[in-house]
Amino acid sequence: MGRGDGSGRIVSPPGADDTDTGILHVDMDAFYAAVEVLDDPSLRGLPLIIGAPDGRSVVSSASYEARRFGVRAAMPVGQALRLCPHAKIVPPNFPRYQEISANVMEIFESITPLVEPLSIDEAFLDVRGVRRLWGSPGEIAQLIRRRVQSEVGITCSVGVASTKHVAKMASTLSKPDGLLIIPGAATQRFLDTRPVRAMWGVGPKAAEALESRGIRTIADVRLTAPDVLERAVGAASAVRLQALARGEDAREVETTRVEKSIGHEETFDHDVDDREFLRSELLRLADRVATRLRRAGWEAGAVAIKVRFADFTTVTRSQTLSEPTSVGQRMGEHAQGLLEHVHRRDPVRLIGVRAERLRESGGVSALWDDDAEWRRIEGALDDARARFGARMITRARHVGTGEGRGAPQHPRAHGLD
Repeated sequence: MGRGDGSGRIVSPPGADDTDTGILHVDMDAFYAAVEVLDDPSLRGLPLIIGAPDGRSVVSSASYEARRFGVRAAMPVGQALRLCPHAKIVPPNFPRYQEISANVMEIFESITPLVEPLSIDEAFLDVRGVRRLWGSPGEIAQLIRRRVQSEVGITCSVGVASTKHVAKMASTLSKPDGLLIIPGAATQRFLDTRPVRAMWGVGPKAAEALESRGIRTIADVRLTAPDVLERAVGAASAVRLQALARGEDAREVETTRVEKSIGHEETFDHDVDDREFLRSELLRLADRVATRLRRAGWEAGAVAIKVRFADFTTVTRSQTLSEPTSVGQRMGEHAQGLLEHVHRRDPVRLIGVRAERLRESGGVSALWDDDAEWRRIEGALDDARARFGARMITRARHVGTGEGRGAPQHPRAHGLD
């Protein structure tokens, strides 16, 4: 399969057969780096690392020139610079990326109303109903690539297939700046030769579990006895993977998506071993998450924390709530309780809080509201922040902690997933 650095790229020839297709997966090429080059053409051709300039931050993205040295997203910047010492570090500009993303999505929506954004830089499109307007799926894919290049100034790669799973695999193989079409009749032949790691949703751990049992290709997944597959990845995943290995994927392009989680996390300038400070940080992060929940009209049915230690080992803990909530105090208390179940006491590099199992506010209420007083207080705080600014209103316990005791200099807010 194609790699993150663009090697192993496979593309379709002009006029390739697109019979029995209609699902497109469009993915921008090294999106953050491409936007930086768009705004500063002198960066073109250079190995770029998008990230904070301090060595403790992580790589948000990298140009293909840097990827060829082994630089990858989520890698510590210090490690990336050891792999590619001559790389240029460019601080991320997320508002600009959002702006360019909106321009790209407008192009998609001008072609078909059936657009499902997966992230800031990729989306599924169902073009089966707009053939009379724009041509065959392969022709529409070419049109999209031309328009993104001419109207926005960056490149994208497109996979065209009969299902979402195969379309996404195809776009990955065609990167960068490519188009790969898998006609319906060729789906099984295309899948069978691909490695299990190419399957959408198969992460490193699942891949290792499969490969340790000699299940190395998608054909192996398809032909393996169900009970063997179940022992490797569990019953539910085994059923799903074998269906995908047969080319079966009934998922439609969803034009409206329910947010799965909202979270915030912080990377500290210095590793922190002060447990009380970590507890305070969890409460502060829970307040920020809760504010966003209330603003979006959601409640959380579960709370999760993430703790990354100085050696980059990361652990997560989660807990289902007895009643959904958007109250920061209650979420913070649960997050602090989860921290007590993390028994390692060595220094912490990053900590985060995430609201999960979201539902719309105003659902079935409990007979007795234990959060009524905190709900009133936090509602008043929302009003105050709206008047005076979010940074002006905080808990008294957080005053004076923003620039010391290992507090983060470069906070990272993770958005709706």
